[in-house]
Parts: sequence; structure tokens; C-alpha cells
Amino acid sequence: MQTTRGIQTAREADNEINLTPMLDVVFILLIFFVVTASFLDEVGLDIDAPAQSEAPPDDVDPPLVVRISRDNEILLDGRSLDPRSLRANLSRAAAGGGPRLLIEADLESSNRTLVRVMDAARLAGVDDIAIADGRQAFDKP
Repeated sequence: MQTTRGIQTAREADNEINLTPMLDVVFILLIFFVVTASFLDEVGLDIDAPAQSEAPPDDVDPPLVVRISRDNEILLDGRSLDPRSLRANLSRAAAGGGPRLLIEADLESSNRTLVRVMDAARLAGVDDIAIADGRQAFDKP
């Protein structure tokens, strides 16, 4: 019985996995990747961004500003306009040659009013139209 028991312990010793060679390989790979990663150069573009200025350029005319209030009232140069007379007023202002138009619409104004103002501007000969929400425009006293 002792001999069979001694044979079983020898077999159990042969069945164990020796992890030392595997750990050696993993450690060598780790050193390899750390060393090669430190020699990699990142490729990028050097961009010299121009300085931003708060003032608009001198050669650009200020845009015409049409404001639409939350009650869908149309204001041009601070005076209230009837939507039917907006085209004529914009045509007079555009007579100097295709001005830019900025439409500041309140967030609660109707899209229909905004589209009417844009259509009137196109018919008046204004091609450069920008739209902004009028958060700051209507919050001022």
C-alpha cells in the first residue's frame, strides 16, 4: 500500500503546472512594450491660430437687424412694422446693394412669423440672412 500511495503522489506532482516560465515571458513582453512605447513619436500639425478680436472688421457694414418678439411683433430699427410693409422697408434698406440681415427671434415666437420675415427679405433682394435666438435682445430693458 505504501508503494501505491507513493506512486499517486508522484503522479500528482507531474500534473501541477509550472507558471514560472510563463511569468518570465509576460515580464519580458511588458518590458518590451514599455520601452518601445517611450520611443514612439506622435505626429501632429502645428497650427498658429490667429488672435481673436472682439471688434468686427472696419470694412464690413453692420447687418440690418429684424427682431421678432414673443408676441410675433416684427421690429426693424426699433420700430414696429406690419408684416405686409416689411418687404417695402427691406427693399429701401437693400437699395444700397445687398445688405446682410440678422433676424433675432424670441424663443417663444412663431415659426410662421420667422418664415414670413425670411420670405420678405428674399423678395426684397437680401441674400445674406442669419438667424439668432433673441435671448439677449428681449431681456434688455
